[in-house]
Amino acid sequence: MNSDQMKGKFKQLSGEIKRKWGQITEDDLKQAQGSMEKLVGKIQERSGDQRQAIEDWLRSQGLNE
Repeated sequence: MNSDQMKGKFKQLSGEIKRKWGQITEDDLKQAQGSMEKLVGKIQERSGDQRQAIEDWLRSQGLNE
C-alpha cells in the first residue's frame, strides 16, 4: 500500500477508530495521519490496549504499513 492509499484508507477508518477507541480525538488522528507507528502509539497511549492487538485490528481493517 503506498502513502496515498494509506492516507485514503485512514480517512475512511477514522470514524471506526473513534468508535472502537472512544478516547481517541480528532486531534489525535490528525497528528497520527500518514504514520501507522504514530497512530498505534496514540491509540495505545489513550486506551492502554496492547500494541500487537491494535496493529492486528488495524491490519484486519485493511490499514497496513
